[in-house]
Amino acid sequence: MQTLVVHRDAEVGEELVRLVKEYTEHQCGFARSDAGALDWARGVPRLSLLITQLQADGVNGLALAGTLSEMFAGLQTMFLPDYPATAQRLDVPTSKVFPEPIDGERLLDAIARAEEQRKTGMDLFPTLDLLQMCCLAGRSGAVQLVKGSRTAIVYLLSGRIVHAERGAARGAEALYQLVPWEAVEFAYDYAVRAPVHTIQTPWDETLIGAVARRKAEVVGQAPPTSPAPATDPAPKPARWGLFGGTRKP
Repeated sequence: MQTLVVHRDAEVGEELVRLVKEYTEHQCGFARSDAGALDWARGVPRLSLLITQLQADGVNGLALAGTLSEMFAGLQTMFLPDYPATAQRLDVPTSKVFPEPIDGERLLDAIARAEEQRKTGMDLFPTLDLLQMCCLAGRSGAVQLVKGSRTAIVYLLSGRIVHAERGAARGAEALYQLVPWEAVEFAYDYAVRAPVHTIQTPWDETLIGAVARRKAEVVGQAPPTSPAPATDPAPKPARWGLFGGTRKP
């Protein structure tokens, strides 16, 4: 597979390139901006995986991913947001979002999954992973989610989920119906605003509550009154040390 890393910080970007080359069989390029990424992409016959900052000076990861996916069929994407890993409220085992300090083991696991997922021709994101990323990044706009023939829209305002629509369902009920959609295709439009605000609770309470309700209904129990966020998994040994753990000898 051919991979492209896009990161404004040359040290971080080059360390990511080294990781990909050392622990996978991928060829890997590097760019420090959207413009540089597009120039690089025009010179290669294929691109299978994009690992990009979500937002930085000269980098708009969502827009770049959309542009490159039109150039390269089946492109898989992963995002590096600028909020810390400690800010995350939901642990998603199959995450494609890697805040710093980047977990090298999980990133390599995600790259291995991307190799298999690319065979489907779809770039699928865990629903909760995607919504958590947009909220923590302070996004406004609309996220359209597609699961087979089903669609839904979640509206954001400065990192808050203010409205959701799924079929006839609206608000928190629509979000609840999205919880079983474990992997979705998505499109993001920053210019779209919610027609109405139906959700007032903080985004994390809303999502955690939806997850708790779904789990309770599956096992036939009442949901907890104050659901706890997912705990971090036991740490794995870091394969390299720039972003966390100890530097590989």
